[in-house]
Amino acid sequence: MPKSQVRKKKVYTPPTDVRPTATAATRKPSPVWLPVTAVALIVAGIGWLVVYYLSEQAYPVASWHYWNLAVGFGAMVASLILLSRWR
Repeated sequence: MPKSQVRKKKVYTPPTDVRPTATAATRKPSPVWLPVTAVALIVAGIGWLVVYYLSEQAYPVASWHYWNLAVGFGAMVASLILLSRWR
């Protein structure tokens, strides 16, 4: 029995209006300070909250009362915002 011929398929090229632009590939990597700052904010936020709870709400700033929670969680949210821009 004869062997069937193998058809060569053409290489698919997407239409020009669907192709990604070259600018996405040329984006620069993040600066070194960005992940360092993000990790520092995470550690500072967790540290702030731990000190607040272990000191029975006397430290870091006693007059802020429950706003100390906002400072700790705010630092962690700020670090997440920074990490979302990390490449």
